[in-house]
Amino acid sequence: MEAVKRALNRISVEQIKLELLGNAYNSSSTFLGRLDPRTLLVWYIFFAIVPWFVYNRTVLLGMFAIMVVTTILSRVSPYILFILCLGLISQVGWLFLLSLFFGGGIESLLPMLTLTLKLSVISLASITVFSSLDPERLSDGLSSLGVPDVFAFSLSYGYRILPTLLEEFHQILLSFRLRGQRPLRHGLIYWRTATYYLRIIVLVFYPLMLNTAKRSRTTIEALETRGFTYGLNNPKVKKLKLAYLKMKISDWCFLSGSTVYIALLFWFGNQYPNLLY
Repeated sequence: MEAVKRALNRISVEQIKLELLGNAYNSSSTFLGRLDPRTLLVWYIFFAIVPWFVYNRTVLLGMFAIMVVTTILSRVSPYILFILCLGLISQVGWLFLLSLFFGGGIESLLPMLTLTLKLSVISLASITVFSSLDPERLSDGLSSLGVPDVFAFSLSYGYRILPTLLEEFHQILLSFRLRGQRPLRHGLIYWRTATYYLRIIVLVFYPLMLNTAKRSRTTIEALETRGFTYGLNNPKVKKLKLAYLKMKISDWCFLSGSTVYIALLFWFGNQYPNLLY
């Protein structure tokens, strides 16, 4: 418990907010962040869909290996990786316990490994792409690929406002803590303290959503003042906005290298389909 307490003391809402801001707006300093957004989105579409239809564990392991490399290149925040690992471990854990409850054995871990590899590949691909694209480039890349402009803007706006919502969540949380009182005793395995904070977190969400709804009118007025609807429906404005997008040599090399790697991976997987046995 002391080790867990020391680890939790290093985690703060302010630190998480800084990590989110770094992921959202510091993407241009990485190799993947300098690529054209359309390159990353096309690459992501492949790795987000194809793994669901692949049951060859050798191929999935190879996909996982390239995802690890791209995740390192995109300099993903350790907090995000920790949440991902925690989710995958907990999911496999409760599935394994459920299989044991219904009479399964240790052999049920192998199918779970296949599912875990699929989820890991898709999750790491998502983390890589969204850590390498700032909100504006994400919106422009989606628009250039034919995605409706309203949807592209909504996605980028939600991505952009996330640090603001986290900061407001922190302020409301502090106000609840100032008006309340922590348990005088932690209890066994800190259950009283954990219950106290979980209750506060649940109570925070209502004022958070209310403040967000109140802010939406101001946001709409600011967008309309800058000509959002006019620019959205004007082809010339859209063409001018997306004029900076250009496929460079590095983009073609990245797509070509990924294609060659996947082709060799499927060939190798057909030769050795049971490499993980």
